Amino acid sequence: MGIQKSELSATPISKITSYNREMDMTDIRWTGSTQTWKQVQEKIRRRLRVQPIGPLPRFVGACDCAFSTDGKRIRASAVVYDRLEHRLIEQTYTLQNCEVPYIPTFLSFREIPALLNVLQKLEHPYSVLLVDGQGVAHPRRCGIATHLGVLLDIPTVGCAKSRLIGTYEEPGPRKGDYSELKEDSETIGWVLRTRERVKPVFLSVGHRTDLASCYKLVLDCCTHYRLPEPLRQADRLSKFH
Repeated sequence: MGIQKSELSATPISKITSYNREMDMTDIRWTGSTQTWKQVQEKIRRRLRVQPIGPLPRFVGACDCAFSTDGKRIRASAVVYDRLEHRLIEQTYTLQNCEVPYIPTFLSFREIPALLNVLQKLEHPYSVLLVDGQGVAHPRRCGIATHLGVLLDIPTVGCAKSRLIGTYEEPGPRKGDYSELKEDSETIGWVLRTRERVKPVFLSVGHRTDLASCYKLVLDCCTHYRLPEPLRQADRLSKFH
């Protein structure tokens, strides 16, 4: 099947070879205070762009991480998925030491060093990246999908298995039903039912996307499972065996 020009964004990501080093503060070591990390998140949030993806891209990237039982090793995975042919094009992973502890709302400082390494290994182009985690549905509007998207300046979608913040009404029972995730009067995400009789997923803008684009892309990538297929494959690949 030939690739139509409209099926790729104007600047498909052929390979991650560089990133915004000015924004890369993920190597800051844990000192017992999160104040510096908060400042980094505020800086990244100011760079966030919300905009439609455009036509749904054919090639979709996804990434995820898992940790060893002692928390000292991290396995990061990345895949490229063909949305039109419903098949995996490329998959890769990396295994490395993890030097940052788990601290709620600062997940990106723990995972992004490994994600940068694994994304650099992908060879096939993709036009948007699904991230297992929050985007702007975060206390400082800077979850891992936003942090990674701004750092690399690529379109990212946050697709999380659980809620971090906000309130919502349970979406309807049918595939495609959704409700708004709100904090006070602000809509920070959508709660999407991807299959009948399964728990919803929590969508939020990462970077260079909007909620309508996130909804269309994730729903179109869902096959027989709760998670969109690219993210399901990345989740599977990240597991320690």
